[in-house]
Amino acid sequence: MGYIFERLKRSLSKTRRNLSSKLENLLKFRGKINSEVLEELEAILIQADLGMKTTAKVLEKIREERLKEPADIKPFLKRELVSLLLDCPRSINLSASSPSVILVVGVNGVGKTTSLAKLASRFREENKKVLLAASDTFRAGSIEQLDIWGKRIGAEIIKHQYGSDPAAVAYDALSAAQARGIDILLIDTAGRLHTKKNLVEELRKIKRVIGKKKKEAPEETLLVLDATVGQNALSQAKLFKEALKVTGIILTKLDGTAKGGMVIAIENELNIPVKLIGTGETLGDLVEFDRGEFVEALFSS
Repeated sequence: MGYIFERLKRSLSKTRRNLSSKLENLLKFRGKINSEVLEELEAILIQADLGMKTTAKVLEKIREERLKEPADIKPFLKRELVSLLLDCPRSINLSASSPSVILVVGVNGVGKTTSLAKLASRFREENKKVLLAASDTFRAGSIEQLDIWGKRIGAEIIKHQYGSDPAAVAYDALSAAQARGIDILLIDTAGRLHTKKNLVEELRKIKRVIGKKKKEAPEETLLVLDATVGQNALSQAKLFKEALKVTGIILTKLDGTAKGGMVIAIENELNIPVKLIGTGETLGDLVEFDRGEFVEALFSS
């Protein structure tokens, strides 16, 4: 395990302290595993934001396997949490026919535009031609923010004026991407949760419009979630999953939360893979999620 693992470990430091310190105290319990031990373990897992359903699964498995000694809990947890995470590819799905279209969605304030820029920067480092679409046309400063990112990473941007139709921006961007031989089109979208119905319809319209121009588009619909909001992120994921075919999650601000267990809850309950995680503020701080490394980092000293 190398540099990326160390970054992940640093990002999970608050969650690890929250989980491991309490778990270590529990493992010092003298005697056999009993209802008191299981109640304490339940509280620890819920506080780490594994969620009620996922925590219940873990406790049920402990009973099924008839674990006897508290010292057996930690190695069991490591195996079980890995098995609760999805066993699937985590790479971004790109089309054989350019441009690959990636729709980036999420509520305001989760780091959506920044995550899109980090993803664009990764592709630029792979010498891919990247085009950005400013389809978040209703948030003040969003178009300017994406424009600044585009200049920094060397990616062109398609934008309309403030308040224009987001689907029209996406359509024009896809047309431009096809005409210019672009490899990857990244579409930024609005995230006004207080107008939930309008937001959902707007996102569906973007998908319909680009689908007419390129049948298989978007190849990816990535949902950006803020790890610091814990179980609220699970609620957001449910909302977007109902509205759209979300293909993967970008998890931001993992370094700022003690509730990193929500990753396990999201994958286990919603069957959506976490594909990328933000491990810091710079453009390079976006790494591919690895379930084994994630659990190892949760429990490492």
